[in-house]
Amino acid sequence: MEQLQKIERFIQEGDVEALDTFIDKLAKSTDLDMLYEAAALFASYGFLGEADYLYETLLNHLPDEAQLKIDRANILIELDKEDEALLLLSEIKPQDEEYVQALLALADYYQMTGLAETALSKVKEAYTLLPNEPIIRFAYAELLLDSGKFSEAARFYSELKEEVEKIGDVSISSRLAETYSAGAAYEQSIPYYEELLEEKRLPDTLFGAAFAYYQLGEATKAVPLLNELIDIDPDYYSAYMLAGKAMQLAGNEEKAYKMFQKGINRDEFDKELQLSAGKCALKLGRPDEAEQHLKDALALDPEYVEALITLASLYNENERDEDLIELLAFAREENIDIPLLNAFLAYAYERTDQFKKAYDSFVKAYSEMKDDYEFLSKYASFLIEEGKRGKAVEVVEQLVTLFPDDQNWRAFLEAQTDEEV
Repeated sequence: MEQLQKIERFIQEGDVEALDTFIDKLAKSTDLDMLYEAAALFASYGFLGEADYLYETLLNHLPDEAQLKIDRANILIELDKEDEALLLLSEIKPQDEEYVQALLALADYYQMTGLAETALSKVKEAYTLLPNEPIIRFAYAELLLDSGKFSEAARFYSELKEEVEKIGDVSISSRLAETYSAGAAYEQSIPYYEELLEEKRLPDTLFGAAFAYYQLGEATKAVPLLNELIDIDPDYYSAYMLAGKAMQLAGNEEKAYKMFQKGINRDEFDKELQLSAGKCALKLGRPDEAEQHLKDALALDPEYVEALITLASLYNENERDEDLIELLAFAREENIDIPLLNAFLAYAYERTDQFKKAYDSFVKAYSEMKDDYEFLSKYASFLIEEGKRGKAVEVVEQLVTLFPDDQNWRAFLEAQTDEEV
């Protein structure tokens, strides 16, 4: 006990030199139980190298001790010495009492390295060996959740909840709420969120419940939760976006716009908030404010396609052709080839009598916009004006095929047929 107290004192005082001297003396001790506790103490304070040194010393005394291999392997993984760790864990055989523990350690490693299916197979093997052990069923559910197997994870969590409320510090209800929500079973998630909120109104729980209500179209229930969340934690940035969208869902564009602005005031570098504010301002008939938000979004990310399209649409609608051409010059330079932007550019060039550029832009847009009535009509009209009647007939035929009730373009085709006769 005295030795452990010294270690803790040296650590708390930050006396690394004393620790280095002491650990060398410590490693020569024959009190293996004390050495084991010392290794665990070093690990708990983040002194992983020292912990590993002691575990290695213990294994020199007890080379067949499976628990020591697991403990050292866990340390080695944190020290990025995975090969040594895996070698130690592979030495633990199915007949060893610690085999299941080794499987769980392997699962943690494979999950950490992104090998989800391999991790899942290890936990599944552990579950087969000890199907009634809560910690193993919990680990299995956790991996199923991480792997996107939501219905299976929910089944395990539900069975666990009948026996325990928590595993360690983790609430089973919180996992059920998260699992159902992640699997888009929002209605099933609500009772668990409400249960959690009755216990404690934490920001993440408020957001999760609000998101579930929003997805269910119940904006009037989502908005108060988000307002409460923002009051508790004004820097919970994602709450502003969801609150604004919920207000829009409830038909409150003015309140939504104010919420988006409030979010921007907290985080001016959120391009999605800028875009949402811009779109909202357009709906409210405030084009100048919308334009500024969209420009701010593009200043944060010049390749933000949705903001680019929205601003280009605003310029096109108001026939601000010079602004539109200047805006889309960047898109051309960066090879951002979006049919709708090419269409806008064609309209701008046509309106400014740059017919060759207009034609080139129409051609670029045509292959991907053969089902857009407005584009096809404008393209056909342009081709007729430019005397490209053969190409115009091709476009009009496409138009009439898709929109057979358009009598004007049908009449145009019939006129061409009469001329040929």
